[in-house]
Order: sequence, then structure tokens, then C-alpha cells
Amino acid sequence: MARMKFPRRYVIVLLTFICTNVCYVERVGFSIAYTVAADGINVNQANKGMILSMFYYGYVLSQIPGGWAAQRLGGRRVLLLSFVLWSLICGLIPLDPNRVVILVLSRLFVGVAQGFIFPAIHTVLAQWVPPQERSRSVSLTTSGMYLGAAGGMLFFPSLVKHMGPQSVFFVEAVLGVAWSVIWFKFSSEPPRTDLPKVSMPKVASREKIKAQSGGVVAPRTVKIPWRRIIFSLPVWAIVVNNFTFHYALYVIMNWLPTYFELALKLSLQDMGSSKMLPYFNMFIFSNIGGVVADHLITKRILSVTKTRKLLNTIGFVAAAVALMALPSFGTPSGTVICSSVSLGFLALGRAGFAVNHMDVAPKFAGIVMGVSNTAGTLAGIVGVGLTGNILEAAKASNMDLTSSETWKTVFFVPGYLCIFSSVIFLIFSTGEKIFE
Repeated sequence: MARMKFPRRYVIVLLTFICTNVCYVERVGFSIAYTVAADGINVNQANKGMILSMFYYGYVLSQIPGGWAAQRLGGRRVLLLSFVLWSLICGLIPLDPNRVVILVLSRLFVGVAQGFIFPAIHTVLAQWVPPQERSRSVSLTTSGMYLGAAGGMLFFPSLVKHMGPQSVFFVEAVLGVAWSVIWFKFSSEPPRTDLPKVSMPKVASREKIKAQSGGVVAPRTVKIPWRRIIFSLPVWAIVVNNFTFHYALYVIMNWLPTYFELALKLSLQDMGSSKMLPYFNMFIFSNIGGVVADHLITKRILSVTKTRKLLNTIGFVAAAVALMALPSFGTPSGTVICSSVSLGFLALGRAGFAVNHMDVAPKFAGIVMGVSNTAGTLAGIVGVGLTGNILEAAKASNMDLTSSETWKTVFFVPGYLCIFSSVIFLIFSTGEKIFE
């Protein structure tokens, strides 16, 4: 009876939520710890941008291999191995801005390890979660990213202040190992359909397994339609929006602390709980988007296609307006409000493009996610590195980095990208299955 009230697929969704939470604790934690350590020895903005972006160089290398590995080896196993690897690196590598080669290599390998995670998660969810629960399940899972970022922004500045930057690595390693143990103990592979032909009683038994798993079973191993995926316009609509989402997110995640310190003369330690509001807002809006999407679809108010397009458009257009308004305020409260609105509505938009992987290719969700997230990772490389170069160019032109006007280009670029991406998704996306 207890199992009927709390099906196994809910355990899987909860564990993947915690997984994304811990991943973003790590990413935000490194950004905070490294920024403090680098500022202590006067590392310039371009070099800071280079180190902060190295994670994404590793991350981009393993997205498509991550989808392939999850498809072939199973998402459960791939998630476990990737978590153990990056946790060990965090626990063993010293955070010393003077040891550039070690920092570059460590961030590269952490990126490679974490690159397997999201394709594996989408493979797991596509196998366990039935279509009518996908929007809220994916939204809950991905909202862990934002809760992790919020927690990191709240907790790590004080930890760095009292225990030093290296303490962040230790906490991250402990969290990673703890999740790995919990995942190994409580997760399981989904029931499989690649069984030999059986008699009717065994078929009935298989249907019972399918019902217990939420109506979704793992697909048999089939040939991956790489050519069709690469040349599919609906897939490209997802790819473009994933790029834009992560460009905006990574620029804010990595450079907003610097904006507060240079333009607003306010350190993270002095901001209190307000520094976590943008990410907490993402957590709230992400889950609102998932619930609204599933309601519109299950009540037949809108088709899957129209639901995805509606939420994606609302999310990205509202985010664009807030991003472009951000440098105009020039106050801490105005910046917190604008960044909270922009990230919140971006998270709402994930009920559009991010769930769409499983709409168009439920059997190959991990593969499509790998392709899509490759673009999202390139956004991290381009956005974080480009922002550092924009600021260095402004400084070379004798522009004042302490003026919010100088930062307009930093926030206008993702704003324009949001508008462009929403139009692409409106034109080319679909909620129908296109890959069998």
C-alpha cells in the first residue's frame, strides 16, 4: 500500500531534483570562492573569465557522449559515475589562483564529469515518467538547479569569509559523495522491454510492471537517427532556446557578483538573503510553469504544441525586458528585482523548450538533450568569456567599470537573444512525437 501511495518513479524524480541541486551548489560555489581568491591577488577580468569558462569547455565535450552513454549503459549508472568523479576532483584539488594550469585542468575535468548528468537525467525521466506528468517532473528536477544556486549564494559567502575559499571545495565534495551513496542505495534501473517473446501470462506480468512504473518502460536498444536529429527544425528550435537560456543564466551567475562589487559597491557578504532571491525565484517559477503546462495539456485546454509555445514565449519575452532594464536602475534593490524577474521568467520558459525533448523524441530524449545542452554549454563558453573581454575592452577605452552604464552591453546581449529565440520557437517547434 505504501508503494502505491508513493510510486518508484516519484523516488527517481526526487533524487534527480537533489542531483541538480548539488550540481549547481558546486557551480555557484566555485564562482564565489574563485572570485574572492582571484581578487585577493588582483587577477584581471579577462583571466577571471577564462578560468570561470573552463568548466564549460569540459562540459561541452561530454554532452553528446553523455546522451549516448546513458542510452547504451543506462542513466542510473552514468549519473553515479559522473558524480563520483567530480566529487573526488573537488575534494583533492587546491584552490590557488596562482596555479593556473591545475585550476584549468581541474575545471575542465569537472565540466567533463558533469556534462554526463543532464543527458542521463533526461534518459531516466523519459523511461520512468508518463507523458501526463512530464512537465511538472522535468520542472521539479531542473528547479533543483535554482534552489542549489540560491542556497550557494546564501551560504558560501559567509563560509568563505570565515573559513576561506578552500572550504567551499570540501563542502562540495561531501555533498557529491553523499548524493552518490543515496542514489546507489535508493535508485533502480527502469523495467525493460527488450525481452524475448513470452507466453500470455508473462505478457500480463510485464503489463503489471509497466503500470507500477508509471506506464513508461525503457526502450529496447535501437539505431539512433543521428541525421534526422541534426537536421530537424523542431530540434533546432530547442537548441537555439537552450543556448539563449544558458547564455543569460551563466552570465548572471558568473558576473552578477562582480557587477554588485564594481558598479554598486556592494559585496555578497553585505547583501544578506537578498542575493539568493533571483535563484529562489527560478525555483518557484520553474515549478509553476510545470504545473500550468500539465494542467493545460491534461484538461485539453491547449494542445501540447500550443502549451509549449505559450509558456516559452511568455518566459523569454518577459526575461528580455527585465534584462535590458537591469542596468538602468543602478541600485542594489533594482538590480535584485530585475535579475529575479529575468531569471524567474526564464525558468518559466523551461516548461516550453526544456520539456520539449521528451515530446519530440521520448525514446531518444537523452540524445536530443545532449545535442541541445551542447549548445547550452557553448553559451557558457561564449557568454562568460565574452563578458570578461567586453569589460576589459571597456576598461581599455577608459570607460568606468563602476558605472552601470558601462554594463549595458553585458545585459542587452542576452536580452536580444531572448527575443530572437522566442520567435524561433514560435515558428519551428512542435509538441508532437517526430522520432519513433
